[in-house]
Amino acid sequence: MRVLVASANPVVRAGLTALLGTRADLRVVAETPDPHDTLPTARRTTPDLILLDAPTPLPALPPLTSVAPVLLLTHPGQDVPRGVTSLVHGAFTLDELLRAMRATAHTGAGSTVSNILRFRNPASQVQPDVGRFGLSVREAEVMDLIASGMTNQQIAATCFITEKTVKNHINRIFAKLDSSTRGEAIASWLGTRTAS
Repeated sequence: MRVLVASANPVVRAGLTALLGTRADLRVVAETPDPHDTLPTARRTTPDLILLDAPTPLPALPPLTSVAPVLLLTHPGQDVPRGVTSLVHGAFTLDELLRAMRATAHTGAGSTVSNILRFRNPASQVQPDVGRFGLSVREAEVMDLIASGMTNQQIAATCFITEKTVKNHINRIFAKLDSSTRGEAIASWLGTRTAS
């Protein structure tokens, strides 16, 4: 899937681009910091999906949706035009974001959030170590991002949380995985850590 990432926030933009770059079936074809530049950029690059970190007020969406399906990342309480697919910052997991992106690209504009999230398949969310280590869903998500090689700043942007919150999660993860370094935590998470 070819994705256009549009966000005025450079940290969010970098985090989303870094995250999508780790997925074999996704490719960021362009980025834009200016919502008003999104339309000409989309026309030039013809993405399969526009991932728009929605500013307030929103840019005109009908022209965008005529080029490619749009998935909005909005903020709590922000008005979203009827029939536009959106997820609210802080109210979705990484897995839900990826599934919503794929579903939006597949079904096109006009899907509701509930319709998008029904594409979730719990059986495919294989995280056997979560129960064993006692990690919360968010901690498991952060651990997956650590294992993918992301920095704290990239994790913060991807999860839409502060770096301080990331550090707090990492401290709890390290305690639960009995690790003192990222390398040890990754080895434990992936099941490759040898007994010392």
